[in-house]
Amino acid sequence: MRAISRGLSRFCYNHPNLGIPDLIKYIALGNVFVYIADMLTNGWVSMFIRFYPELIFQGQVWRLVTFIFSPLSVGGGFWGPFFFAVTTYFYYWIGSSLERQWGSTRFTVFYGLGVLLNVVVGIVTYLLMPITSNLIGGYYLETATMYYVNLSMFFSFATLYPDMQVLLYGIIPLKVKWLAWLDAIFFTYDIFSYLTGSTPLRALLPVIAILNYLIFFWEDLMSVLGRGSERIRYRTSPQTINFKKAQKDVKERKGYLHKCAVCGLTDADDPNMEFRYCSKCNGYYCYCMKHINDHIHVQ
Repeated sequence: MRAISRGLSRFCYNHPNLGIPDLIKYIALGNVFVYIADMLTNGWVSMFIRFYPELIFQGQVWRLVTFIFSPLSVGGGFWGPFFFAVTTYFYYWIGSSLERQWGSTRFTVFYGLGVLLNVVVGIVTYLLMPITSNLIGGYYLETATMYYVNLSMFFSFATLYPDMQVLLYGIIPLKVKWLAWLDAIFFTYDIFSYLTGSTPLRALLPVIAILNYLIFFWEDLMSVLGRGSERIRYRTSPQTINFKKAQKDVKERKGYLHKCAVCGLTDADDPNMEFRYCSKCNGYYCYCMKHINDHIHVQ
């Protein structure tokens, strides 16, 4: 995984002009166009562009690409257009933010790899599933969708900006990292549902979306895990334990741990005060923040 991640990073770095600037804008506009066209044609346009392998093998090869413009289901009725508008704008905003952070090439490769993996899984699912499973209620089964690619795109955004606050549906303020956990629950639930349902191979769709995310963030995730392991080793090392024990003994004996050499203020007098030790003084002299830069150095 690390080799693949580094290889893609080098490729994006060495080919800065291969990206499609504002790619997510064109995808969002395509979704809007198809959504409006569906309202006028009772869904015929989406039926014409969705990923139906049965029809692809009959010669309708445009579906290998056009399925990315098929709007995700957001329900009907009065609230349908509202939720579609909010969802589409949200993913456009996320995609634009990722492109600004990564550059056009890296974002294009990320999205393009997600599309390619979906196509492969969609074809494999069709070939391995029983023929009777490819029809549901007389309709062809859609074996590839951009739903999980969009969710993995949000995973990427949350990894880069975990503490950013967004308004869920324009109303509820939430940090991105909490929405990412909700995103993870959706992934887990869908994988479990597919594995225990009549179409277990469709569980590959969320799995390959997570794989796409891991490929691009493997180095970052390993770095975070490495820093976490270092913190655990530091906290549990005998040297740290002995140092903290010595500090505790000094505090119990004196009633304080730090005392300013100028004003005599201790951490017991003001628990919120920070104390520093001066490197220019000849000895081990402690000062509060008021006097660390305002004292005569002891020589």
